[in-house]
Amino acid sequence: MSIRTKLFAFLVTLVVLMNAVAFFIYQSSRTIQESYSLMTDRILLYKQIANMTEDNLRLLSNYLVNQSTSAYAAFFDRKQELEKLKEKLDVSSRSEQRAAAVRNFRNMITTFLDAEESVIGILYRTEAASYSQQFDEVEKTAGYIQEENQSLVDQELSFYQPLYQQMLVYTKHMNALGLGLLAVDLLLCVVFALWLSSSITKPIANLVQVAVQISRGNLDVEPPTAQMSDEIGILTRTFRHMLASLQELLEKKQEMMEKDRLVKELEIKALQSQINPHFLFNTLNVVSKLAMLEGAERTSDLTVSVSNLLRYNLRKLDTPVTLRDEVEHAQEYFAIQQARFRDRVAFETDIDESALELPIPCLTLQPILENAFVHGIEGMEEGARIKLTIRREGDTVVVAVADNGAGMDEETRQRLLEAQSGFADEAPRGQSTGLGTRNVYRRLQLFYGPGDLVTIQSEEGKGTTVTIRVPWSRAKEGR
Repeated sequence: MSIRTKLFAFLVTLVVLMNAVAFFIYQSSRTIQESYSLMTDRILLYKQIANMTEDNLRLLSNYLVNQSTSAYAAFFDRKQELEKLKEKLDVSSRSEQRAAAVRNFRNMITTFLDAEESVIGILYRTEAASYSQQFDEVEKTAGYIQEENQSLVDQELSFYQPLYQQMLVYTKHMNALGLGLLAVDLLLCVVFALWLSSSITKPIANLVQVAVQISRGNLDVEPPTAQMSDEIGILTRTFRHMLASLQELLEKKQEMMEKDRLVKELEIKALQSQINPHFLFNTLNVVSKLAMLEGAERTSDLTVSVSNLLRYNLRKLDTPVTLRDEVEHAQEYFAIQQARFRDRVAFETDIDESALELPIPCLTLQPILENAFVHGIEGMEEGARIKLTIRREGDTVVVAVADNGAGMDEETRQRLLEAQSGFADEAPRGQSTGLGTRNVYRRLQLFYGPGDLVTIQSEEGKGTTVTIRVPWSRAKEGR
């Protein structure tokens, strides 16, 4: 629900509630007013009939004295008005006594009017004594009408007095109920207004707090949750998406900076080991040719291997190579180590040719092989074995270096694996590359992306197996 819809619903609800309270109070007042008006109209009608009777009697007396046409016309008009008023008398009532009194009052009016007609008729017959006597009857009837009028007024007042008391109590209750409804209406309006304002201001306040934390460089802040579907909810979800994108971008930037820093450090270490490389290469070539001339073929081959190993180690470390290049370099390295260990160690390979085009960071296999020599089989007098296995398992290339040497304890194994999430330590002194295995693990993660790429299986006295698993697709992307 949008904010506009909420405001519209709030205003409509407020108007409906206020109008409902006003209509309820109006209906209550109207009921009381109608009852009071009915009583007043009846009393006024009785009074009006009594007054009209007096006027008729006066005009009749005036006509009898003057016997003029204007006097008769005035008497006749007033007589017609009295007849109309008589017709307005309502003989229906919830009280039988009151209904009988009204019928009696009406009959008196009829008798009064008939008596007036008789007086006029007698006057036309010039029977003066007779119409004088009849006029007296008219006066008596008018007196009875006055008395009955007062009696009816008293009855009306007596009849409506309990009702009037009830109306007062009812009015008091209605006023209290109206005030209660008004209070409830106002309370609902206040609650609804607080809810509406809170649903708008609270999420905005949360967004402001998060924005302040981000402006201070704290990107680890928990973004606000979007529980509504209005504009604030859309803004919150967009803010969360922007924060996630910013965090992801910052992580990628940090990874790139870390990768560049690591590569530069490795290049510096490699440069430190370069002591006039051209002179050194030329010297090794001279030694190789001299050994060949003197018939020392093994010495010549060893010199060539050292020259190739040195040349490979001095290439740019941030340039990827193929797994084939790494295997050839590992074989050169093993040839040099075999000149040292001779028959004490055997190097076995099980290589799937279809996996050798995998791009891989330079100097990945040699530090692992060197670690196997130094920490695994160096103390063995005979039977040492190192095996390099490369195979494809679907979209994954598996590279494993296994030895049957001294192995390692669980603490050492865990410490090596933790290098996948942190910077690598420097290699121990005496290693030819200057690159530790932890550094290799970290470079693999930077090259292929985050993930557990390296696993180590080891047990003291039973050897160590280091396994690298790289999805072929991620390897292509890392290139």
